[in-house]
Amino acid sequence: MASVRFTVTPTKAEDLPGLSDTSPDLSSRPSNRVHFGSRESVDPSDGLSEAGVANTASGGGGTGTPDHCSIEQGDGNSKISNVYINNSHGVDDDDFYDRNLALFEEEMDTRPKVSSLLSRLVNYTNLMQGAKEHEEAESIGDKKKTFKSPQMGTFMGVYLPCLQNIFGVILFLRLTWVVGTAGVLQALCIVFMCCCCTMLTAISMSAIATNGVVPAGGSYFMISRSLGPEFGGAVGLCFYLGTTFAGAMYILGAIEILLMYIVPDAAIFKGDGAAMLNNMRIYGSIFLLLMSLLVFVGVKYVNKLASIFLACVIISIISIYAGALVSTFKEPDFPVCMLGNRTINGHDVVDNQCRKTVLQVSDAAESIYSNATASYENSTTPPTYSPTVVEKTTFLWGHFCQSPELNASCDEYFTSNNLSVINGIPGLASGIITENLWSSYLSKGDVIEKSSLQSSHEAHPASTKHPYVFADITTSFTMLVGIFFPSVTGIMAGSNRSGDLKDAQRSIPIGTILAILTTSIVYLSSVVLFGACIDGVVLRDKFGDSVKGNLVVGTLAWPSPWVIVIGSFFSTCGAGLQSLTGAPRLLQAIAKDNIIPFLRVS
Repeated sequence: MASVRFTVTPTKAEDLPGLSDTSPDLSSRPSNRVHFGSRESVDPSDGLSEAGVANTASGGGGTGTPDHCSIEQGDGNSKISNVYINNSHGVDDDDFYDRNLALFEEEMDTRPKVSSLLSRLVNYTNLMQGAKEHEEAESIGDKKKTFKSPQMGTFMGVYLPCLQNIFGVILFLRLTWVVGTAGVLQALCIVFMCCCCTMLTAISMSAIATNGVVPAGGSYFMISRSLGPEFGGAVGLCFYLGTTFAGAMYILGAIEILLMYIVPDAAIFKGDGAAMLNNMRIYGSIFLLLMSLLVFVGVKYVNKLASIFLACVIISIISIYAGALVSTFKEPDFPVCMLGNRTINGHDVVDNQCRKTVLQVSDAAESIYSNATASYENSTTPPTYSPTVVEKTTFLWGHFCQSPELNASCDEYFTSNNLSVINGIPGLASGIITENLWSSYLSKGDVIEKSSLQSSHEAHPASTKHPYVFADITTSFTMLVGIFFPSVTGIMAGSNRSGDLKDAQRSIPIGTILAILTTSIVYLSSVVLFGACIDGVVLRDKFGDSVKGNLVVGTLAWPSPWVIVIGSFFSTCGAGLQSLTGAPRLLQAIAKDNIIPFLRVS
């Protein structure tokens, strides 16, 4: 049985002398050749050695029209010639595999081998493809362009970018507070609900990615080209707004870390509440301007910093797990001062004097002892000295009493309860998780209390003038879900790199789902570790006032809290740069599609 090979070669209109001026314009079509057929040998005895189809017009008189077709026979061979049919072009068969239908492109063996892991880490980038790159990838002209085959695999192209975008400021600044307020059980429920939402979204995105060819240009192009411009435009606008507000969130997170834990003296306005908000407005505007200038100068500089930001995130998370394990054998030294069952602000505990009074040697006795020592140098009789010990009030006394005298009038709750010190990080083996299992929702202005400690006059109201640690916001389960949910977003980072992936249909589903599973495990395990290692009053202390202004998650980190502080600062700055880079590119892609007419600038 003879095999047949068909070769179709479209040719420009000016090369066809039989075409009139009114013929359709074919010059804009590419001169790509599509070959399909069998490479089996043909037995000459079958009487049919070749059936060729080519696209060259005959210059003779009777073949001047494109519709003319002639069949020639001779010596057992049959040839079919047409103005579009000719087999005279001697083209290498392997050349056809470089130019084939896009639908079957992933089956062509035209890509180079995967480079080494070290080289890919050096060239790691987390930037989405913009409209310009997308157009260059899809545009086809008469001039042949050099095409660089995509090199990214599942690990570097999807998994790591998703990890970097999902892990963010919420993990370092607010997860401990969510655990302390909602309790371990409800916190696990919050994390599980949010992770399930992103998992369902990833499954839906994977269904689109595996249904045909994934276009270059990111998730917006993938959705709009698969589901139509209506769905694509709606999702793209929501994605753009979410990316923009995420950039603001990351910048504010970086400012909070800078002003509260790194350089507290840099605050322009002193105080709490409105003063802190004004500081964030000023420093946030400065940070936004600097980041915008960096993005404006060149995206390649942001790209070079991507690997550094990713390393900060990974090192910070590892230090949390290491600190939890070390706390089993050695408890970190973070004392918390308590008045009854109420938490005292650590900034007001001077010289670690968590007590009402201290015993000191009187000044007069010290003067007498000094004079006696001086006279002993000129005599052989040793001086006799009876020190006089007096009871003095501490710095905390002045906050609760009207004067530093011992007989001064003091607050009733202060008089009825004693001051005590507890360890803010009891450790993994302390069994503190039994106290942190249940929720402890507070209203704005409530004092953070430890229920296991005894106290009297609990109904006595706490004044804001006293150095307690107060709740700054009214909490509820719904509000905590809204605060935590941004920490599980960022799953589109892999699909945004669709044009750089070697096999997008395979890499996007696998990499995205694996990243969601990894981050979900980290979040769930972190909830359990925080509840099992940190005391509840420290967990509910949003800004770490009870531990003298330390970052709460940093108190658990090993070997130093500064690992978390510095790592979280750089990771939030990196996430902010990524948002400032990705949001304009996404809006540009929407404008190029002319979905919103006034956005398109000619």
